[in-house]
Amino acid sequence: MTIQLKRVQKTPIIVLDANAFFVPAQFGIDIFDELQKLLNRTFHAVVLSSTLDELERIADKGPSEMKRRARYALKLAHKCRPLKVSVNTEAPMDDIIIDAASKQKCAVFTNDRQLRNRLRDINVPVIYVRQKSRLEIDGRL
Repeated sequence: MTIQLKRVQKTPIIVLDANAFFVPAQFGIDIFDELQKLLNRTFHAVVLSSTLDELERIADKGPSEMKRRARYALKLAHKCRPLKVSVNTEAPMDDIIIDAASKQKCAVFTNDRQLRNRLRDINVPVIYVRQKSRLEIDGRL
């Protein structure tokens, strides 16, 4: 896996999982505004190239409602800094995210319960939706 991203003066990096981009449509939460409120400082929102690929696949081949949501999710994803990752196409998406987060020493925004648990086990801060209305962080940046 090839990962290169320069951190600027302790500015936290937040890797957004594919399901994070579906939060606005699902819960009516502005994820970037809520991340700003939660962190109360400047941050870098990052999307992995593999996540972009996943969203593009859903936008092209998913059921019609998912296609519409995925197209909107892609618009949100393009507001983030892209992070190119070279991976084996057989690698599970969760493993790619875990590897990127641990190498970059950054937080991950995901609602995937299994991924959240795996990230917590290796002390990676996790941001997730709490009570369908706000974001919460588990861990320290």
